[in-house]
Amino acid sequence: AGAGSVRLGGSPGQLRARKSEGQKAARREGPDGAWQRMGLRQVKRSAKQQTECVAASFGQVRQFFTTHRCTHLERVLFAVADDSGNTAVVSVAWIGLGSTRDAREFENLMEVHGSGDITPLGGALPELGHVEFTGLRYGSDRDGAAVTVAEAENAPGGRFDHDSLDAVAEVAAYLPRL
Repeated sequence: AGAGSVRLGGSPGQLRARKSEGQKAARREGPDGAWQRMGLRQVKRSAKQQTECVAASFGQVRQFFTTHRCTHLERVLFAVADDSGNTAVVSVAWIGLGSTRDAREFENLMEVHGSGDITPLGGALPELGHVEFTGLRYGSDRDGAAVTVAEAENAPGGRFDHDSLDAVAEVAAYLPRL
């Protein structure tokens, strides 16, 4: 952890355990259970927004959607905080594709940093200030023809370290469609 940054769970081993428990809870209990296992609480959530895949993407990801059928795209933004008031913003997108093969190809493309992205709902929680999603704290999950992608960043003033934000994104990728 960098100087002045905060790690969820203290040690790397504790963070791994929290992430594992958070992923299990995400599937069973949804966001509240997942955040609780991570030592966080939800402080805000945007309305779910449905949109068209090509319009809500950029780079090679947009190119992918011009040649592969996207059946749905839903996005939501969460703000989560620890007991010290550090806040992170989590973008989650649920994407449906035409086949399992397309979903696998899409997930592989998304895992290449710099290949483009589903545009996060950056302005959906304006009271948190501007948050730029870098794609460096990322998680994904695939179930058949459905892919979930999540990214996490510090809100202005938040001090979570990279590994903690990455774990939050990896947990968020296990959330069922809301």
